Amino acid sequence: MTAARGFPAFGPQRAGARFATSWWGRAWVKAMEDTSLDQVLLRRGRAYAKSGQLGPITVSPGRIAAVAENDYDTVVRVEQLTDAAWERFLDQVAAKARHIAALLDRDMPHDLVEAAQDAAVPLLPAVGDLEPHCSCPDWGHPCEHAAALCYQASWLLDADPFVLLLMRGRGQNELIEALQQRDIPEAQPAGVPVAEAFALGTPPLPGPPPYDVAFTPPALEPGPGGDSGIDVAALSVLAASAASRARELLLSGRLPRHTEYQDRVRLAAEHGLGLGLDAAVQAWRYGGADGLDVLETPWTPPRQDLARARARLEAGWEGGAPPPVESWRNRWTLGRLQLRYGRDGRWYPFTERDGGWWPAGPPERDPSAAVHERWQPDR
Repeated sequence: MTAARGFPAFGPQRAGARFATSWWGRAWVKAMEDTSLDQVLLRRGRAYAKSGQLGPITVSPGRIAAVAENDYDTVVRVEQLTDAAWERFLDQVAAKARHIAALLDRDMPHDLVEAAQDAAVPLLPAVGDLEPHCSCPDWGHPCEHAAALCYQASWLLDADPFVLLLMRGRGQNELIEALQQRDIPEAQPAGVPVAEAFALGTPPLPGPPPYDVAFTPPALEPGPGGDSGIDVAALSVLAASAASRARELLLSGRLPRHTEYQDRVRLAAEHGLGLGLDAAVQAWRYGGADGLDVLETPWTPPRQDLARARARLEAGWEGGAPPPVESWRNRWTLGRLQLRYGRDGRWYPFTERDGGWWPAGPPERDPSAAVHERWQPDR
């Protein structure tokens, strides 16, 4: 039988601490949040998870458990995989050596989860797959204690995806032992007899390798005639930019179309040129062409996008209701912080500086995440 694993209690966390930085950890949190019908309880659960009041966590096949304040027993049940499902999962893991290496390196490859899904093996929970239970008098589904347990579990999943596999029924040692016992495909004979090799004749040479566009061109110098009227420094920047764009085209097969102004900003951002475009350069470094557009062009987003964003901001705010929001088109102002909604569906943070708004960091899908790192109440 698979042994349970115990984890020490998490201490108090800072208010802006985030849950689930890995993609599989975020999928776990999403399954719990999508099941909940009470955003207030979720907000309280997030605050409780960071308070340090939840006890040590025990993970065992089919469940995670902890003791909350007042000795409330809190459990979240997860459906275990059948033996047949485990066999199909092990087939997918053993099919590629890098899957085993990734798991041992505490990573959960996307293609492994997708291959398991195709084999009818649901590794990640979906809506309704998590069953919370708590001995507290709250009838929430989940209550704040069970929600806090799920949020803290996302930290465990970030650090070790084998925690998820243990919840599904099998621990790390059991899985590795099962993989070692599986049949290994017979190796192909190495090489061919000499006579057969000579009989094949001379094969055609391979084509030339692709030009290494990452190569740094040599430094440009004025010709022997002295000053030729060419700005060598500017020409060097343009040559490096052309090489970078060629590499982008080679790797992706396409190049984004930029206006002349956008290219000026891009060059300044990539090569540290002082062209009097400080705010634009900072916007480009955080979000590329989308970041520049958010800096300079207000627009009116669909109402449903803003309604969803406002609900996420309220649900993700720690310690009570968020401050009043002054909204205008795609711009939300919260005191000395402003969020701008981009056409790419992300929220860009800005802070007040010299009487204007200055790009303050990379964009976030969740507006509450963009706020937490930078929020300072007016004094």
